[in-house]
Amino acid sequence: MRRIIVAAVAVMLMPARAWAQPTPAPLSITVDDAIARGLAASHRLAEAIARGDAAQAAVAQSRAAALPQVAAQAGYTRTNHVDAFAIVVPNGPLQLIYPDVPNNYRTRLDLQWPIYTGGRVEAFERAAQREASAAAQDVEAARADLRLEITRAYWAVVTATESQRVVDESVGRVDAQLADARHQLEAGLIPPNDVLTIEAQAAHQRMLSVQAHSLRDVTESQLAYLIGAEPGTPIVAVSALEVSPLPIPTLDVLTAAARRQRPERAALDSRAAAAGDRTRAAQAERRPTIAIGGGADYARPNPRIFPRQDVWASSWDASVNVSWPIFDGGRAGADVAAAQAGQRAAQARLADFDAALSFDLQQRASEVLSSRAAIAAAEQGVRAAAEARRVVADRFAAGVATSTDVLNAQVALLQAGLDRTQALAAAKLADARLSRAVGQ
Repeated sequence: MRRIIVAAVAVMLMPARAWAQPTPAPLSITVDDAIARGLAASHRLAEAIARGDAAQAAVAQSRAAALPQVAAQAGYTRTNHVDAFAIVVPNGPLQLIYPDVPNNYRTRLDLQWPIYTGGRVEAFERAAQREASAAAQDVEAARADLRLEITRAYWAVVTATESQRVVDESVGRVDAQLADARHQLEAGLIPPNDVLTIEAQAAHQRMLSVQAHSLRDVTESQLAYLIGAEPGTPIVAVSALEVSPLPIPTLDVLTAAARRQRPERAALDSRAAAAGDRTRAAQAERRPTIAIGGGADYARPNPRIFPRQDVWASSWDASVNVSWPIFDGGRAGADVAAAQAGQRAAQARLADFDAALSFDLQQRASEVLSSRAAIAAAEQGVRAAAEARRVVADRFAAGVATSTDVLNAQVALLQAGLDRTQALAAAKLADARLSRAVGQ
C-alpha cells in the first residue's frame, strides 16, 4: 500500500507537459499541393483502383475461356481381390484374360479446347473489357470528386481563417473603443448606457471570435483528414483568395465538352455497351458449340489395352465434340430477357445522365456568374463601410458623434469584410464545381 501511495503521488507531481501530446509542425500548403497529397493518401481512391484491377483480371479470365486447357491428372485406386479369368488356347499355354490386380495407378495429360462457341466467349470477353474500361472511368470520377472535396475543404479553411482574423481584429477595436468610452465616462462626457452598449457589443464580438476559432478548427481537421495529415496538424493555407474572372463558354460548348470529358458518362456508355455484349452472349447459348479434346494416358493396368496386364502402358485419344441444346426448359430465353432488360436499364441511365447534364451545367454556370457579381458588390460594400467608419471616427473626434455611432460603423465594416471573404470563397468553389461538371 505504501508503494502504491508513493507511485500515485509521483504521478500527480509529474509536469503537465509529460501528459501532453506533441503538437505536429505546421503544414504550409497550397490548394494544388493539398489535392496532390489527398489523391496519394485517399483510401476511397485506393478502393476504386483495386476494383479496376479486379475488372482487368476479369478480362484475362474471360479471355482464358477461349484458350486450350491442359491438365495433368494422377490417381490411385485400390480394389478388392477377384478371381482371375483365363482361357485355354489350343496347342498353347493358358491365356490370362482378366488378372487379379487390386492396385490401379493412372496418369493422364488432358487437353480441352473450345474452337467454336457461337460467339458466346468472344461476347463475354468484350463485355469484360468494357467493364474494365468503365472501372477505369470510375477511378477518374473518384479522383475528380476527391479533388472537388479537397478544394471545398481548402477554401473552407481559408474562409474560416479570414473570418477569424476579421473577427479578432474587430474584437481588438471594440475593446479599444470600450476603454475610450470608460475614460469618457469617468470624465463625464458620455452617459453610462453608452458604455454598457459597447460592453454588450464587445461580449457579442468575443462570442463571434470563439465561434470563428471553433469553425477554423473543424475545417482544418476536415482538410487534414482529406490530405492524410496527422490529426491536430496546424494547416496554413497559402493560396491567395483571389478570383480571376475568366469568360464562361456558352451552354452548348460546356455540354459538348462535358459529354466528351465526364468520366461518369464514359463509364455509363461502356456499361451500356457491355450489357449489349452480354445480350449477344445469352443469344449465343442457343447455338451449337464445338470443342476438341485429347489426352495421353500412362496407367497400370491400362484399361485401353486388352487383355488386362499388371504393367505400365501408354495410350492416347483425340475427339471432336459437338453440343447443341435442343430444349433447355426456357433457360436460354430467360437469360436473353434478363440481359436485354439490363441493357435497357443501362441505356436509360445514360439517357438520364445526358438529360440532366445541361441543367447541371446551367446551374453551375449561374453559380459562377452570381458569385462573381457578389464579389463586386461585397468589395463595394467594404469600401463604403470603411469610408463610413472613417467619417464617423472624425465626427467622434470632433465631438459630434457618439460612441454608439462609432460602434455601429465598426460592426458594419466587420460584416462587409466577412461578406467579401465569403463571396471570394464561394466564387472559388463555384469555379471548382463548374470544372468538375465539365469533366476537367
